[in-house]
Amino acid sequence: MTLVTGSGIVTSRLRRARLGVAAAFAAQGFLFAVLLTHLPQFEERHHIDDATVTLVVLGVSLLAGVGSVVAEAIARRHGSAVALTVGLVTIVGATVAVALAPDLAVLFAGFGCYGLGVGAVDAGSNMQAVAVQRGYGRSILTSFHAVWSGAGILGALWVALGERLGMSPAAGLLIAAAAAAVLAVVARHGILPGRELPVAGPDPAAAAVPWRPVLLLGSAMACFYVADAGVSNWSALYLHDLLGAAAGTAALGFAAYQGAALASRAAGDHLVRRIGAVATVRLGAFVGIGGFLLAVLAPNAGLAIAGFALVGLGLPVVAPLCFSAAGALAPGATDAVVARVNIFNYLGAVIGGVAVGAVGTIVDLRVGFVVPLVLAVALVVLARGFVPAPKEAR
Repeated sequence: MTLVTGSGIVTSRLRRARLGVAAAFAAQGFLFAVLLTHLPQFEERHHIDDATVTLVVLGVSLLAGVGSVVAEAIARRHGSAVALTVGLVTIVGATVAVALAPDLAVLFAGFGCYGLGVGAVDAGSNMQAVAVQRGYGRSILTSFHAVWSGAGILGALWVALGERLGMSPAAGLLIAAAAAAVLAVVARHGILPGRELPVAGPDPAAAAVPWRPVLLLGSAMACFYVADAGVSNWSALYLHDLLGAAAGTAALGFAAYQGAALASRAAGDHLVRRIGAVATVRLGAFVGIGGFLLAVLAPNAGLAIAGFALVGLGLPVVAPLCFSAAGALAPGATDAVVARVNIFNYLGAVIGGVAVGAVGTIVDLRVGFVVPLVLAVALVVLARGFVPAPKEAR
């Protein structure tokens, strides 16, 4: 994409780009939540069981990794604006296919296309976010992820409203796809055009992707998404099955986590500007550790829900700051670095969804949540990979 200088002068073009990137994050977060919270309706309509749904979710995560690789290839040739646009069109079209699927073959194909598209959107939107942040000359990347969290909450509320009004799942999905299409149009007209500029200088290796710091940041990304997937997939069952919470109360664990994640990401940029990215990640990790300890040791559902809220206050700043740090690693290969770090997103989501549940099946979910607790501890060490960008040091 076009590299901006980071002079700190915020032009109208940069403001429009920030709005466009925020619209892309909103479209992705909204559709993700709508599809995820429609899974029970898919089970009922297509007569599939929990095991089949688990395989579908796993397949989406794996294909999203492929989509991130495809986005890198597209960005190299045509720019991240094209990669992001292709991804947005794909997830909107896939949602329509899922909504109208007459049989399992079309349903699975729709989810497969969604997986490819969501990987491209994740990579492309973060490539754009890194470029816009560079133009602003200060940390703004966590604000984009706050938009994603807020849109996800709205998506879940939309599905709940549809159920209350007696709306068919197909109608709810089609309306959601239309809303996402509008956001995609806003994004397309705002995002930065062009390709990433080459690095000045005679050495072409200067633009090479540095694998060691990529692996360090990728490991931090995976650690966070293990925790995120663990809370998202298993908190309700933990509260209901082990702590005796009613079904409605059990859902509050996920709600508390997501609400706190929104607050964490909304405040994240301010915190980075005050204490730096490394200290912000370490602080978030310590808060997350405290949250998981409270959830694991909680004698009742209320304290466990408070623990999940603490996890949401601490850990969700890690993902946007991974992308922010990635953007500073190789100025001539920023898009490639962002796309490769993004792959660890899905690795962590798969491990988190499987590992917590597997340990929970063998022992119980209280022990299962020790897995993300240990990885939150690892984030304290991995925080050293979040080296501040030059502007952060001011």
